[in-house]
Amino acid sequence: MLIKILSAPKSCTTLFTIAVTAAKRFGIRATGIDIDPQRIAEANDNARRNGVSHLVQFRQDDLFKANFSEASVVTLYLLPDLNVKLRPRLLAELKPGTRIVSHQFDMGTWPPERKLELNGRTIYLWTVPPRQGS
Repeated sequence: MLIKILSAPKSCTTLFTIAVTAAKRFGIRATGIDIDPQRIAEANDNARRNGVSHLVQFRQDDLFKANFSEASVVTLYLLPDLNVKLRPRLLAELKPGTRIVSHQFDMGTWPPERKLELNGRTIYLWTVPPRQGS
């Protein structure tokens, strides 16, 4: 479903817009994190306009301090060095089986399970592996 939304022809689509669209179409719950208060205000306004405020929330937070351990899917649109910097937290804090989707950038030495090319966009997919000793 996410890939179908990501391949939409609008070039200005952001992950926040994708969260609102997915909530409206499929009833998913989503939380968006950004450090820019203007982006958060715009995203929350978009959720209100689309009637999905009860399903999605957007909050201003530092991605490297925010708690996202309850996520079942994490979507990223970060530069490669930030993906690599975030990777240890993702692997340590997310439950095994949690899916990670990155738009355009990989995770350095962690090879993706799948790499998709859609309309000039690259999508990388991973699953958090079982913990050692589990």
